[in-house]
Amino acid sequence: MKLLRVGAKGAEKPAILAKDGSVRDLSGVITDIAGDVLTPEGLAKIAATDIEQLPALDAAQRIGPCVGNVGKFICIGLNYADHAAETGSPIPKEPIIFMKATSAIVGPNDDVIIPKNSTKPDWEVELGVVIGKEARYVDEANAMEHVAGYCLVNDVSEREFQLERGGTWDKGKGSDTFGPIGPWLVTKDEVADPQNLNMWLEIDGKRFQNGSTKTMVFGVAHLVSYVSQFMSLQPGDIISTGTPPGVGMGIKPDPIWLKPGNVMRLGIEGLGEQTQNVKAYSA
Repeated sequence: MKLLRVGAKGAEKPAILAKDGSVRDLSGVITDIAGDVLTPEGLAKIAATDIEQLPALDAAQRIGPCVGNVGKFICIGLNYADHAAETGSPIPKEPIIFMKATSAIVGPNDDVIIPKNSTKPDWEVELGVVIGKEARYVDEANAMEHVAGYCLVNDVSEREFQLERGGTWDKGKGSDTFGPIGPWLVTKDEVADPQNLNMWLEIDGKRFQNGSTKTMVFGVAHLVSYVSQFMSLQPGDIISTGTPPGVGMGIKPDPIWLKPGNVMRLGIEGLGEQTQNVKAYSA
C-alpha cells in the first residue's frame, strides 16, 4: 500500500493511492496515518478496505508529511561507505545516531527555508524506515517485524551549524523545514529488498546524488535492532538511514551550498519523488 496525507498544513486527511492513480480518502476508516494505525493490526484494517469504494480526493492538492505525529526522528550518520569517503571520514565501526527535530518535518513538496545566519545549507536524499511495532532490545533476525514501511526523506542540513558550532550534529539538522518526508509511506510488502533501491537528487536539474541503498554500511534490520538497544521505538517513529555521495560539502575543490531560488528534486525507486523550492528565511 502507498499511504499518504493530503490537505492544508495541520488539516491533512489520511489517504491511499489506488491502482488507477487516484487518491482515495481514508478518513472514514482511520483517523490518521500515525501511531497505532501503523501497527500490523492497523495496516491490516486498511488492507481489508475496498479502496475503490472510498471517495476520491483532489490529486492536485498539497501532499503533507506521510506520517503524522512522529514521536522520534532518528538519523544515522555516515552510513554509506562512499559518502564517508567523500567527507574524509572513516567508516563508522558502529552506527552514528543523532536526532532530527520533529518540528523540522514538512510535506515532500513544501518549501525549504534557509535559516537565519546560515552559510552552508546542504542536501541529503535518504531512505526512511517507519516503525510499526514497538521495538525494545530486538535482535537483528526479528527486527523487520517492527517495520511498517518506508518513505523518502530529504535530510536537509546546515554544515556550519552541524560541524563548526560545538560539535553536536542535531543543531545542523533540526531547523524548520529541514525534514521533508513522503510523498508516500510504502508498506514493507511492496519493497522486495530495501538494500537494493536506486536513489538520486538534483539541484536545478543537475544530478548530484546518484546512489543505491546497497552501499549502506549498516542495513535496515541492523539499524532497527541497534537503535532499539538504546531507546525504545514506537509506531510512527522514523529512522533516516544515511545518504550516498554527492552532497554539497563533498564537492571538490569548492563545496556547493543551497541558495534561495534553487529547486531540489529527489527520489528513491518505488517510494516516489519530492520537489522543494529553496527560500530565504523571512520573519
